[in-house]
Amino acid sequence: MRDVIEWPVTPASHLDTALVSGQALTRDFQVGTQTVQALQGVSVQVRPGDRIALLGTSGSGKSTLLHLLGALDTPTSGTLSWPALGAAETLRPGKVSFVFQAQSLLPPLSALENVAMPLILDGQDTPSALREAQDWLERLDLGALAAQLPEELSGGQAQRVAVARALVTRPRLILADEPTGQLDSVTAQHLMDVLLSVMVPGAALVLATHDPAVAARLDDVWHLQGGAVSQITRSDRGTV
Repeated sequence: MRDVIEWPVTPASHLDTALVSGQALTRDFQVGTQTVQALQGVSVQVRPGDRIALLGTSGSGKSTLLHLLGALDTPTSGTLSWPALGAAETLRPGKVSFVFQAQSLLPPLSALENVAMPLILDGQDTPSALREAQDWLERLDLGALAAQLPEELSGGQAQRVAVARALVTRPRLILADEPTGQLDSVTAQHLMDVLLSVMVPGAALVLATHDPAVAARLDDVWHLQGGAVSQITRSDRGTV
């Protein structure tokens, strides 16, 4: 059973613990001569340990909100900050990681090299980065595929490699944009099993999906419609 709840109000004393805090966020895009408002006055807080699904149809604003939360984009108006993480330019590749729906692995690199890349970009020496990458592939039952190129992996395998790459830096905030969108239902649920089981304790997950079965795996569901949060529901099952 899921109960509709009002938007949670975060006390001022707790704002410093928020990983990301946004107030009255709007995002406009120019399409030809028209202005399209992808987000309309959305206010959010994401705190350590949150498991949040952004549920909505295509065009509801899910991806736009994720991109703002991860500082891949900036709002047209409103305020956005990362109280517990620091300045926007310091968020990636260490503190915030993304998992995308589309194939996002670098084609010339092996699975192992793809996973190691964020560590190398963050300044870690290559040998130790490769060792950590191998460890994460082993955790996701992908150790035997370390030398494979992305084109040699199945869709489910490639997405698990992408999850390993997202988690290798032990980020405090993971943003996933329709990570199961191109997978069959069985593979999608397996990917969710893997993602939820290997996250670093205390890390927060915000996952955009159009699939209610995927959203039901998380603790809170923010329903997006027309660029606004129309409803929030909370599971009484606790964290999966």
